[in-house]
Amino acid sequence: MENVRFDTKIAVLLRDDLPVWQRLNVTSFLVSGLGTMLPEVIGEPYEDADGTAYLPMFRQPVLVFEAGKETLQSAHSKALARGLHTAVFTSDLFATGHDAANRAAVRAVGTDSLDLVGLAVYGPRNVVDKVSKGARMHP
Repeated sequence: MENVRFDTKIAVLLRDDLPVWQRLNVTSFLVSGLGTMLPEVIGEPYEDADGTAYLPMFRQPVLVFEAGKETLQSAHSKALARGLHTAVFTSDLFATGHDAANRAAVRAVGTDSLDLVGLAVYGPRNVVDKVSKGARMHP
């Protein structure tokens, strides 16, 4: 099998002051948005040698970064300005209990005032690299 170099990139940026459990939770929520709205990021279903079927997953790696609040806000602005597919997770969502409340919490705050704790972006590799500049790979 040869390595594939994708023209696109999926990146998740997480605020560096979150506890580990929140980082995992936020990442899961953010990438679910990409998978549901962008069918081109999803590969084919899996099957094991016994014929048991499994759900498809992303067709390419998801890179996870961490950054401070200011870098996350900057990445958000750049992603929107460049028209990247973007998912957001704000601190307000930790206090909600369901999807409708999550959407209402985001809708209640203006774009520039969102208290972002996570951001997922998908687009051309070089553009995603520019948007995520200043963030570091998650350890």
